[in-house]
Amino acid sequence: MSAAACGGSGDTSDGAKAERNATASGSGTDRAAAEAADPTRVPGVGDRLQKQIPAESRQVVAVYGEGRDDADATVVLYTKSGSTWKKTRSWEGHNGKKGWTTDHREGDKRSPVGVFTLSDAGGVLADPGSKLPYSRSAAFQAPHYWAETHWHDFDYVIAIDYNRVKGTSPIDPTRPEGQSKGGSIWLHMDHGSGTSACVSLSKSGMEYLLRTLDPAQHPVIVMGDKAALEA
Repeated sequence: MSAAACGGSGDTSDGAKAERNATASGSGTDRAAAEAADPTRVPGVGDRLQKQIPAESRQVVAVYGEGRDDADATVVLYTKSGSTWKKTRSWEGHNGKKGWTTDHREGDKRSPVGVFTLSDAGGVLADPGSKLPYSRSAAFQAPHYWAETHWHDFDYVIAIDYNRVKGTSPIDPTRPEGQSKGGSIWLHMDHGSGTSACVSLSKSGMEYLLRTLDPAQHPVIVMGDKAALEA
């Protein structure tokens, strides 16, 4: 089985870009300002997606895309304490090389917009201390006919539960909604540019998420371009 899923090494950042993404769009309207100031909401996420975050979730990975057709993104981990969401850490990253879509299709090079659970992890490298179930396998190895910069993309991965069966290895090929809807959408290590549909961030970021995301906290990912997130 080949792990030829996504394409996609960025460094951690101080989160300034995430703050801009989470608050700047909306042209300073009262609604945007109110939402940004409300600690019970994940910043930059409008009612449509906010309502899809499960009530029991205490960890949210928010991926703020720069634009619908843009591959640059900021990845922010929020943790819920009581009823308040607090930013824990952020990283620069990438999404699909052609941007985002609300109707992802196999091979469209766009990342799917939405709220998805995070249930399983794995990779080429040994488990770094993941709280999520971790499957180590050489089958994750990126093909060596890819550019050398991509060879370590799947050293660590976290499966995004889009068109997959939870509780299985990220490389399980089952597609409950059919092959045409795509699959193998992962968080994985970054190679400095857009992916085939996944979300990528630095190795240190992946290690942090693997050691921090906890099934008992019902982690989810909220991902999309700014306009789609704020809708």
